[in-house]
Amino acid sequence: MGKTYKIAVIPGDGTGPEVVAEGLKVLRAVARKFNFTLQFTHLDYGGDRYLRTGEVLPADAVSVLTNHDAIFLGAIGHPDVRPGILEKGILLHLRFALDQYINLRPVVLYPKVDTPLKNKGPEDIDFVVVRENTEGLYAGAGGVLKKGTPDEVAIQESINTRKGVERCIRFAFEYARKRNKKKKITLCGKTNVLTFAFDLWERTFYEVAKEYPDIATDYAHVDATCMWMVKNPEWFDVIVTDNMFGDIITDLGAMIQGGMGIAAGGNINPEGVSMFEPIGGSAPKYTGKNVINPLAAICAAQMMINFLGEEAAARAMENAVKSVVAEKLQSLAAGKMGYGTKEVGDLVASAL
Repeated sequence: MGKTYKIAVIPGDGTGPEVVAEGLKVLRAVARKFNFTLQFTHLDYGGDRYLRTGEVLPADAVSVLTNHDAIFLGAIGHPDVRPGILEKGILLHLRFALDQYINLRPVVLYPKVDTPLKNKGPEDIDFVVVRENTEGLYAGAGGVLKKGTPDEVAIQESINTRKGVERCIRFAFEYARKRNKKKKITLCGKTNVLTFAFDLWERTFYEVAKEYPDIATDYAHVDATCMWMVKNPEWFDVIVTDNMFGDIITDLGAMIQGGMGIAAGGNINPEGVSMFEPIGGSAPKYTGKNVINPLAAICAAQMMINFLGEEAAARAMENAVKSVVAEKLQSLAAGKMGYGTKEVGDLVASAL
């Protein structure tokens, strides 16, 4: 018998439980096929719990999660909870508390998936964004003075440490080497305006690059990065950037790879517990209708299995998704797939 992995499952809000159910369906199938065991612990963290108890997370949440090998998250965001409460109280809190300092976002266009980019295909759109995940503008530094008055002042500070920047950049170089495709890293920043923060990023980037002579390096301002992602996405292999810029360009990445229905990401702590999720959000208007696309959640599960070391199983999951997308689905959009949420999960599980 193969290894046993303990997985914390947070279905979350809206359509989160629906897509998580299909991810678990495929995970069970691939575990049987590749002879390893998955033990799932279901946790009710999310909007319903908050509305019921007034508690965003229980006091023991972090200690519970650290006793698992990985976290599989559905979605956070409830229409009856003011924006920011759950996102900060669950997503950001867990990223910081578990030191998930890398947000990893593959941007891959699968065969026969439509992209809004003219004359671009799967051979052109295949890169990864490595986003710093625990610092920058999302660190929560700043404050408000004289709120609600004509003299109100709002300050939001970007925090960048040498340690945080270097470990993110080093991860990107190691990932580019392991990925072994173009073996090129592009630093995405704004050195001409954000001269303090991105001076640190740029100096660190080129210092670390000296240790990786087999990896080519490049730099692009964030606005230019957005332009090239649309005009020449084939230029990119691995992009490394800060928290805010990474948040922005990965949504653009999702659109050029076919939409939120296929976009998955990982919040990575290479030395600890990592969390994997579809990036499309809770999509509450589709809740309970069996129309939401579960492929992003299945792809997130595939990333999770890969990071746990079951690389053959992860490749099989990716190939199953590719075959279903190419041969079965009419579209990746909710309600337009030609199949319901549960049926798409069945198709991927069968394709294994």
